This record gives sequence, structure tokens and C-alpha cells, in this order.
Amino acid sequence: MAEVKLLGAWGSPFSCRVEMALKLKGVEYEYIEQDLANKSPLLLKYNPIHKKVPVLLHNRKTIAESLVILEYIDETWKSNPILPEDPYDKAMARFWAKFIDEKCMPAIWQIMWSKENEREKAIEEALQHLKTLGK
Repeated sequence: MAEVKLLGAWGSPFSCRVEMALKLKGVEYEYIEQDLANKSPLLLKYNPIHKKVPVLLHNRKTIAESLVILEYIDETWKSNPILPEDPYDKAMARFWAKFIDEKCMPAIWQIMWSKENEREKAIEEALQHLKTLGK
């Protein structure tokens, strides 16, 4: 059986999306919680470039960045496909995943971490991005 480990952090939507994909595919894995305030030697060893979660370890191979990991999971374990078969539909799925990562998530984080006087602007920006998703 393949050895699969996931370095993740509670509350990380990026770790969560990888966990959901592994569960959807029925892949058994070991979850290794990471403290992002005190990065472990394990995390720094397996993701020395970005130094963040998630990181997937599969048979001593390391894959970092959640969207890259999702594609790897989808291509490695064929059951329950994540991405559509059609090339155009697959490209659109990737486009919207990238939109969420680059536009929606930063706007939502801005709401949580902005000063009170900046929060209304952050909420409006996040709503605009979410409305774009709904079109």
C-alpha cells in the first residue's frame, strides 16, 4: 500500500481542500498537524521554498501547493474524478479555483484581519468577488 502523509493546519482552507480530495478518493493517509507560528523541521524540510501547508508526501515524493496537490491526487487515484474529463471544462475548473485563491480568499481574510474602519470596504470587495462566482 502507498504511504501517504499530509502536513496540514487546522483551519487552513487549503489543507481542508486536500483532505476532502483524499477522502473523496478513498485514500488512506496520515495527517500531521503543523503549528504555523512555529514551523516544524518536517515542514521546512518538505516545503523549503514556501514554508507553508499543505504538503503531500506520497511514497517519499513531496508535492506542495494545494491546487497542484489536488491535480496530483486526481491523476494518481482515478476513482471519483475531481476535474472534468473535457479539456475546456477542466480549464474552466482550474480558472475558477485560481480565482478563488487569488481574489476571494484574500478578500475574505481582509475582512477578518482589517481594522474596523477598513472592514466595510473589505466586505464590499469580498461580496463583489463572490457575486462573480455566482454568475
